[in-house]
Amino acid sequence: RIFVLGIGFFTLCFLMTSLGGQFSAKRLGDSPFTIRTEVMGALESRGVLRRMSDMLEMLMKKMDILARLENSTDFHKGDEARFPLDRFQPAAGLMERIQAIAQNVSDIAIKVDQILRNSLLNGKVVEGRRDQCEVPRDPKYPDCAGKVEWMRARWTSDPCYAFFGVDGTECSFLIYLSEVEWFCPPLPWRNRTVALPSPPPLPQVQAAFRGDLTRLLELVGTGKESLSFMKKRIRHLAQQWLRAARRLEQKLKGRQRDQKHILIHIGFLTEESGDVFSPRVLKGGPLGEMVQWADILAALFLLGHSLRVTVSLKELQSHLGVPPGRGNCPLTNPLPFDLIYTDYHGLQQMKQHMGLSFKKYRCRVRVIDTFGTEPAYNHEEYATLRGYRTNWGYWNLQPTQFMTMFPHTPDNSFMGFVSEELNKTERQFIKSNKVSSMAVVYGKEASIWKGKEKFLAILNKYMEIHGTVYYETQRPPEVPAFVKNHGLLPQHEFQQLLRKAKLFIGFGFPYEGPAPLEAIANGCVFLQARFNPPHSSLNHEFFRGKPTSREVSSQHPYAEDFIGKPHVWTVDYNNSEEFEAAIKTIMRTQVDPYLPYEYTCEGMLERIHAYIQHQDFCTTSSPPLPPKAKSPAMQSPPSPLALSPNATHLVWSPSAIRDPRAWPPVDSLQVWVSETRHTCTETCRRRGLVCEPTFFRFLNKKEVFLQLSITCDSTEYEMNHLYPAVAENVHECYLQKEPLLFSCAGYNTKYRRLCPCRDYRKGQVALCRDCL
Repeated sequence: RIFVLGIGFFTLCFLMTSLGGQFSAKRLGDSPFTIRTEVMGALESRGVLRRMSDMLEMLMKKMDILARLENSTDFHKGDEARFPLDRFQPAAGLMERIQAIAQNVSDIAIKVDQILRNSLLNGKVVEGRRDQCEVPRDPKYPDCAGKVEWMRARWTSDPCYAFFGVDGTECSFLIYLSEVEWFCPPLPWRNRTVALPSPPPLPQVQAAFRGDLTRLLELVGTGKESLSFMKKRIRHLAQQWLRAARRLEQKLKGRQRDQKHILIHIGFLTEESGDVFSPRVLKGGPLGEMVQWADILAALFLLGHSLRVTVSLKELQSHLGVPPGRGNCPLTNPLPFDLIYTDYHGLQQMKQHMGLSFKKYRCRVRVIDTFGTEPAYNHEEYATLRGYRTNWGYWNLQPTQFMTMFPHTPDNSFMGFVSEELNKTERQFIKSNKVSSMAVVYGKEASIWKGKEKFLAILNKYMEIHGTVYYETQRPPEVPAFVKNHGLLPQHEFQQLLRKAKLFIGFGFPYEGPAPLEAIANGCVFLQARFNPPHSSLNHEFFRGKPTSREVSSQHPYAEDFIGKPHVWTVDYNNSEEFEAAIKTIMRTQVDPYLPYEYTCEGMLERIHAYIQHQDFCTTSSPPLPPKAKSPAMQSPPSPLALSPNATHLVWSPSAIRDPRAWPPVDSLQVWVSETRHTCTETCRRRGLVCEPTFFRFLNKKEVFLQLSITCDSTEYEMNHLYPAVAENVHECYLQKEPLLFSCAGYNTKYRRLCPCRDYRKGQVALCRDCL
């Protein structure tokens, strides 16, 4: 009997659970019988309720029969005759409950039927649209059908879709793809839900130079050794920064400057990227990147812009407005920043979490990139097809969005950093206290000293050698006993050491750091190795995988090319006689402290100000001419270029129209033809000029070849980072098909390239004479 009752009870529970699941709640607080009309049709809803009522009635009848049968059996057992009513009292109660539930379900079915009838009468059109949306066939939205198909299969792959209201219905897919993303046309019946036009923007706030860095130190934050290092540097150089800001303010003479909202995301310091730098700050690790970031923060802040600083992925997501999920959806709101300064780690993090918004807003990004990214590596399709793809390239940005530590890649923008300037008293003190027989070795890690015994032995014959190699308990075995090792020194103590030393010597690594400039600024001569053959990604492990084919001829090419003797000596370390002769000459040579203007606080402020005012990568420029034959009536306008008076190159024609918004100004342009083994960078440098990639668009015309008296039997448009160029032996001319591939870098013995060069301000190679 108990078994029979149990079967009946559990059958009831199972029935209610099973059928209740068909009415699953859309929200957590809903009843399990809440009807999801967008999933379940009206007829289906009423049918389920009726079947539920019928099954409950059938269950009640069967239990009634079982109870009667059991009751008649019990009365034949004399010993148990006094217990039947007690035993079946629960059964009677259960039957009453089943009967009540059946009646309630019947009532619910009637009420739902009435609700559904009213709903169909009052909202038949709207409900039909929610249940029966069809994918529109609009030629303006060719990807719509494919995206809907993708959503059907994968909308549950990222919670962000549900966040934006996707629930698995066709209509929710179309609403999302038309209102959150932009692959489908807006649904006509959704016009009533379209947001009202945004209010007109508030008046633009004007940027004003700041006279205090206290607020910046608060913005940088705490919690990492790297941040502490950056804040110490900002404090140490504060007075120089403030004086430089006042000088630039006077130079600009009250010129109007819009205040920009800028996000600074230092990706390599986030935990997600590993943050290998912070633990090594106090152990001799590389500091060049942190030096540069500290100076960027100081410059942007003093120029009067509104800053947000992040060193964590969580903060980045919060500032950008990233929806919850795995990063496949766009941002929840328009990007609140005019500019974003980050690095390659931060760029990757933004791409992973911004969805389609990354493509929309990537024109606002500036990438701090120590070694540079050449166009051949930046263009994803071209890099893949031609073997230039690396772990760090293929971003399809404008190449000048990458900003380097030194001006070695004209295709990129030169960001730089600053070195400490000396006043007249300090300069005089240094000159009178130099120790002509004192040398300091460039290299804080013991591995740099390994295998350098030969050079050190020669140097030790003439000079007392000092090192700043990090160690914890015992002297590193790589450092010879005759070297006076000071251990890792704080920055100000290292500066004092440089002010006494005559020579600062590098052993080939690290490449292109800030220390040689600091040494030269403190009156040292910098001695470095010449690399023969030059180091590059083709023959040196350090450069392998970096998005550049640049050939590095020495440890510090900027010091070699832009400073040179007597401050910089570049010699062949494999030639002992040349190495020793250089040391003797350096000991006899008197040099004054020297710092290029572009590495002063004022020089960096001037440069960043010009970039913010004039670089706009969100406004598309005109593409090169299409590779199609043109009728005489559709010939391109005459070239704005003219042959120079000495007929060696082209210049901007005095009669040509000048766009006052063009930057750099077109008057600075000169067009030269390279030799077959020279890049455009080298071609311009040999003439005391700088390659300017933004001018390539004026050269990318067949008429320019004619003006330079170059014979073209044929002219082709192709994707190649060396074009425009000419293969003179066969009289074939080539024009550039893809503007992102205009490049100052690269050469081929087959081609002579057309190179756009410009002049530059003395001590400020990033800016032409009229660029400020």
